[in-house]
Amino acid sequence: MDHHEVMVKGMHLVKELEKDMKIANIICMNGRRHLTSSRNEVSRDLIVNTNSRRKQALLDILPVLTELRRAQDMQVALETHVTEGNFFKAFQVLPEYLQLLDGFSGLLVIQEMSRGVEIWLGKALQKLDSLLLGVCRDFKETSFLTVVDAYALIGDVSGLAEKIQSFFMQEVISETHSVLKNIVLQDLETDEVQNTRLTYSDLCTRVPEPKFRECLLATLSVLFNSMCLYHAIMSFNSDHKVSLCHFSPAVHDESEGNVSSKHVQHADSSSQNGSLPEPVGQGPNSASAQEPTTHATSFSDPSGSEPRDDGSAASSSGSSWFQLRSDATTFVSQTLQRGRRNLWQLATSRLSVLLSSDAVGSTSIHQFLKIYEDLNVFILAGEAFCGAEAAEFRLKVKAICENYYASFHRQNIYALKLVLEKESWFTIPPETIQVVSFSGLVGDGVALVIQSASRELQSQKSDLMKISPKQTGFSDWINSGNPFCPKIASKEYDDPSTYEETNESYNEACYKNKSSLNSNGRVDPEDEDEDLLADFIDEDSQLPSRISKPNHSRNHSSSWSIEEMEAHTGSSICALRLMDKYARLMQRLDIINIEFVKGISQFFGIFFHFVFESFGQQNTNPGGKGLNDALGYQLKTALTRIRRDCGQWVKSSSPFSSSLSTPLNMPLSHTDNRLNGIPSSNLSHVSSTSFGLKERCTGADTLSLVARLLQNSKAHLHSVLLQNNAAIVDDFYAHLVGSVPDLVEQIHRTTARLLLHISGYADRIANAKWEVKELGMEHNGYVDLLLGEFKHYKTRLAHGGIRQEVQDTLIGYGLENLSETIVDGLSRVKRCTDEGRALMSLDFQVLITGLQHFLTINVKPKLLRVETFIKAFYLPETEYVHWARAHPEYTKSQIMGLINLVATMKGWKRKTKLEVLEKIESASTL
Repeated sequence: MDHHEVMVKGMHLVKELEKDMKIANIICMNGRRHLTSSRNEVSRDLIVNTNSRRKQALLDILPVLTELRRAQDMQVALETHVTEGNFFKAFQVLPEYLQLLDGFSGLLVIQEMSRGVEIWLGKALQKLDSLLLGVCRDFKETSFLTVVDAYALIGDVSGLAEKIQSFFMQEVISETHSVLKNIVLQDLETDEVQNTRLTYSDLCTRVPEPKFRECLLATLSVLFNSMCLYHAIMSFNSDHKVSLCHFSPAVHDESEGNVSSKHVQHADSSSQNGSLPEPVGQGPNSASAQEPTTHATSFSDPSGSEPRDDGSAASSSGSSWFQLRSDATTFVSQTLQRGRRNLWQLATSRLSVLLSSDAVGSTSIHQFLKIYEDLNVFILAGEAFCGAEAAEFRLKVKAICENYYASFHRQNIYALKLVLEKESWFTIPPETIQVVSFSGLVGDGVALVIQSASRELQSQKSDLMKISPKQTGFSDWINSGNPFCPKIASKEYDDPSTYEETNESYNEACYKNKSSLNSNGRVDPEDEDEDLLADFIDEDSQLPSRISKPNHSRNHSSSWSIEEMEAHTGSSICALRLMDKYARLMQRLDIINIEFVKGISQFFGIFFHFVFESFGQQNTNPGGKGLNDALGYQLKTALTRIRRDCGQWVKSSSPFSSSLSTPLNMPLSHTDNRLNGIPSSNLSHVSSTSFGLKERCTGADTLSLVARLLQNSKAHLHSVLLQNNAAIVDDFYAHLVGSVPDLVEQIHRTTARLLLHISGYADRIANAKWEVKELGMEHNGYVDLLLGEFKHYKTRLAHGGIRQEVQDTLIGYGLENLSETIVDGLSRVKRCTDEGRALMSLDFQVLITGLQHFLTINVKPKLLRVETFIKAFYLPETEYVHWARAHPEYTKSQIMGLINLVATMKGWKRKTKLEVLEKIESASTL
């Protein structure tokens, strides 16, 4: 009980606590209810807010998706345009597509599409380049305009021009290699040809001679086609008046979709007035040909302010687009014009490699002439193509011709030497000479009439070079077609008929054919090549070779006289035919015609030197003169020039100069037997023995005849050569042809010395008794012997089968030899009295009287030097120096013998004699 109060307080507290707990429970329940309500309210608000954000996000991403959809459509359009070949439209869409991708560069899908654009652009440019290659192989205006429009849009016109040039360079390299490979390796199987790895240079070295011209024509053909295509692109102008259907399809669609009816009417009226309808495009208002790429870049710039396909700007943008196209084509044309020489240089370098083949030097002259003609045609076409003279390639062709000429000339020299070595100096029968004509040498032959196609085109060269660079005259070549294709199609390079004629047919024709000129006096064109070919095949024959042509009559340009027909020998015919052939070749190979003149000079020089060695040499003459002293100045000069110019051929000619005295010393009956007939075997065989009188005279006559024919050809050679080369012809005629009379005189003098056997009479005259005291009525015995020898000499001449004119000449030279022998003998006399001098005069008078009995000519003028020499014994000592100067016909030894004899018989002082001899010596030296 003590704690009751405490307990009551405690219970009171418990009740208050219970009450508070109930109140608290009620509050908690109310709070929980409010929380639940608030939570539900907030949940509803959050849901609404979330949906609102999603909606906004969807609204925000919708434009991006729209642009992505548009980009995808553009991507498909790009692929479609490229597939359809509508590069113009594709490259029009590309700037906008790139601009669209650039706005969403952060998106992964956009990044993937950006990488796809690079791949697409590479494929598009590859297809565009394929189209460009097709245009370069087969030029079509519509395709070319498509390419130009595309490159103008992407702003790479300079790249287009470079690609075109690069393609043609590669085309030249690949096509020349391909055609050469197909021809050279055509005997191999297809798989083997494909697997063969030979360079162009290797193929050129393997070209066989029969296939060389085929390879050349095929190469020239592909090069000419490349130049034609290059020229077509270079000369193309977008301002050409063509219909709208010739434009690129994109430009056509653009103009149809964007031009208003008013603009269409304006375009129609413009078309009727001769101008082009202007399709609508996008671009700057003006452009220049020098900067086409700048305008193209501004056209395709994504940041450009002008919208694409704006119909309100159709008129102005159409003009700008056509101006841009015009600028692009002009830029390409100008670039190709500047680069056409590079293409020409590459073409000529490929040809130079082919022409360096050994087959060129081994081909026949007939084929080489055709090769030169083909090259000349190609050079003229190339000069018209590049608008400049092909000086470098002409020099290359000239070098090739010179190399071929050197080999060809060497063969002809050896052929001539072979004929000369076999020369028997018998004349050709007159019926054979009637067939021979040297019309090419004297200037009325075929070479003056027949002009090849290249020569006719050469006459037009100056006119072509005067045309403006844009119209170089090459269009005329294009219009006339490829000049090499017909030759390839007709297989002109493989015509076996040219080579089927044999030497037998030529020789047989020599005696049957007497006609080849037509009624106008001109030679048939076919005869020219046959002449050249016949000379090449039969050049080592001594007989002329000519194939007969039915239904043609030949009237010779040079009618032969009887004397001329009887003077020709095998060597003269051979030499003249070679010179005639060279005269014709001078006009066919005009680039080296001066070399042919030198060749003619060498032919004549070798013939001249051979005649001299055969008939004009003698170790000494009766007067003691050596060979060089006996020869005249002009003849020695001519021989020196021949040995200088033809040293490699005349130095080794020792077999030519055999001793020639034996046959003239043989009995007359044996000589007559040699002169009566001409065995057929002798025409092709020359023995090692010497020649007789008739052969010697024939050699002199045929040399004179060759010289006369050359004199007739002088004006013709002058007309063929350039003016600055005329001095070579004049020099040839002045020093070689002009020396023929001197050599003929030397031959006849040598013949007279060898035939008149009086070489030992000088000693007999010197040993006669001249120191007599009384003059009797008898002359010395040597006079009768000399008369007998000279009568025998005259009889030999009369029965030698030579012309009377030559006989008279030899009689004159014989008298001079007789005079020389007598003077030489008198100069050797050691002692003589005045009566002995009178005996000399008596011998001289008896000799003249005896000679005059059987000679028809006046003998005394020929022996005047004997009388003058005898009278010199009576001169005073002071007159001998003057007399020696006034008579240079006497040799030094003869004058010294005279002075010694006079000084001995007249008792001159030794000092006086030495002074006279010294003065005479000094005078002769001066």
